Amino acid sequence: MGYFLGVDTGGTYTDAVIVDEAATRVIGKAKSLTTRNDLALGIGGAVDAALAQAGVVPQDISLVSLSTTLATNALVEGQGGRVALVFIGFDAGDEARAGLDEALRGDPILRIGGGHGHAGQELAPLDTATLEQHLRERGDQVMGFAVAARFATRNPAHEIAARDLIRRVTGRPVTCSHELSANLNGPKRALTAVLNARLIGMIDRLVAACERHLTAIGITAPLMVVRGDGALISAAMVRERPIETILSGPAASIVGARWLTGASDALVSDIGGTTTDVALLRNGLPEIDPQGARVGGFRTMVEAVAMRTTGLGGDSEVHLQTEGLTGGLRLGPRRLIPVSLLADTHGDMVHAALDRALSTEVSGEYDGRFVIPMQGAQGGLSPREATLLARITAPMPLAQALTSRLEAAALDRLVARGLVMIAGVTPSDASHALGRLAVWDAQAAEKALRLLGRRRNGAGERFAADPLALAQAIIDQLTRQTVDCLLEAAFAEDPAFAEDAPEILARHRLTRAALQGHRGVVQLTARLAVPVIGLGASAPAYYGAVGEVLGCQMILPEHAGVANAIGAVVGQVSQRATGTLTSPSEGRFAAHLPGGIQVFADQDAALDALTDALTREATDRALRAGAVDLHLTTTRDIREAEVEGRRMFIEAVVSVTAAGRPRVAHARDVQI
Repeated sequence: MGYFLGVDTGGTYTDAVIVDEAATRVIGKAKSLTTRNDLALGIGGAVDAALAQAGVVPQDISLVSLSTTLATNALVEGQGGRVALVFIGFDAGDEARAGLDEALRGDPILRIGGGHGHAGQELAPLDTATLEQHLRERGDQVMGFAVAARFATRNPAHEIAARDLIRRVTGRPVTCSHELSANLNGPKRALTAVLNARLIGMIDRLVAACERHLTAIGITAPLMVVRGDGALISAAMVRERPIETILSGPAASIVGARWLTGASDALVSDIGGTTTDVALLRNGLPEIDPQGARVGGFRTMVEAVAMRTTGLGGDSEVHLQTEGLTGGLRLGPRRLIPVSLLADTHGDMVHAALDRALSTEVSGEYDGRFVIPMQGAQGGLSPREATLLARITAPMPLAQALTSRLEAAALDRLVARGLVMIAGVTPSDASHALGRLAVWDAQAAEKALRLLGRRRNGAGERFAADPLALAQAIIDQLTRQTVDCLLEAAFAEDPAFAEDAPEILARHRLTRAALQGHRGVVQLTARLAVPVIGLGASAPAYYGAVGEVLGCQMILPEHAGVANAIGAVVGQVSQRATGTLTSPSEGRFAAHLPGGIQVFADQDAALDALTDALTREATDRALRAGAVDLHLTTTRDIREAEVEGRRMFIEAVVSVTAAGRPRVAHARDVQI
């Protein structure tokens, strides 16, 4: 008998589950801390423990599937490697559209002449000489390149030529925008390509780490990865298109939630270390976001489930707000390493620093905070950043790492690059101090909370004299922000409020009054009309209070803590190819094929040629993605207009989807 292995790598934990090949029951599961410096250690710890609990030998595993929140977390926290955008044929100021300039965060833009028109005709030749000069001057300062050319989805020739030149001169990874989306809107395609290029190194390290451990223990089954729409893709393909893994973990959690509960209509809320992800199950299925996945404030062109992702998790940074006399709390969006977790591995250093800070009545700006070095490409660092990074050779108190205030900005840039991480007080620490969790060092958490509570509010008073009172306030704030996340998703999915901003409705004073059952001259009542499925290891610790506020049924399934890993192995492989047919003049029909433009005199012949080409492309992609037993679906959206009583062809968009079961290895006979 064969078995399926599901693995989910999150910001804090890596989970593994073993299910039978019929995908009807979980027979083993385990969790291990995600080890950022060597992801194979965390993956190995979870996989080995799950195999041992299930009593399954590695040779009996016939399929391995991986989901992850690492890409989502990186975008939410503004992290990722340094990249360059090759911007071909666009006008000055186009980078300000679609949030592209914000996404670049100072990374270089190489503006090059070239580009095509809407019909695919060349507007200007590609300026390869200028591109090659830029590459030789700056190529070693970035880890990868994104290429976006004007109307590349109508003619990708300039993107392909630029890609080939970049690979020849630099040898660095290249992402072309037309490979990620067939839609128009060049700046938005460029944004998607930039984010993809920024994630390549991270996802490559994750896939390589998983493959390394699987090989070491003798698992030869195919490795699949969950995309943001819940479908599976081969590990080889995801290395080229890591952007498709944004919302991978959340998509897997929805699949897992449906499998665990059988619920048809519900809000699924998955709380991890970094984010809370909320989606609506309707008739047993989630919606696909027609505008593309939105993560970390960026709207991409990646197909994914309609999910609202918020930078709120068990390891979210706790901010003390000093505005007003009493101040307040805010959580996220940045993830910190909990002090209690760092103390679990570096106890002597952490407790010595905390005791030293508690021995004086004067609160230091960085008391209770630590910095931890991480691995990553270091190209393009400024001298100050390089000097600071060289000083952080091991986990240490933050005050010890910084020699001046000028280095604080350099530290922020190192955090954004993922080269260091900060440890500080989080909701996980609050839960340990209150006794709700007992996994890490609760004493260190209590000390860090005491230090944080000594900070002063606007009235000059300490925020909290009692660390346990501060811990409860942090948990209460997590409840409030989780309620807001769920209400935003609910208002966004309710057609009655389609004209209103859900983030405003969720926080409106009338909504808050109705949830509290206001009774006055006006009587107000509100509650969620669908149950909430709470997922994530910490959901049982937090979501009971959330259900009480929202007046709804809270479902916490038995395997809620490993729902992502379960969802990773019960999905299907799916690949879609999309193309466009235009009419540059009457009686001429231009099919924008993957290999270039082909002109026909007959509309039906052009549509048939485009459909055939897309069928071949979708089939090839699905087979390379690891699918068998393919099922093909074709849709045609033909747009026409009536002019003086005649029907005039405007444009047609054809999509072909190839879907099938993931290819599995045959279980080997075990000789006894």
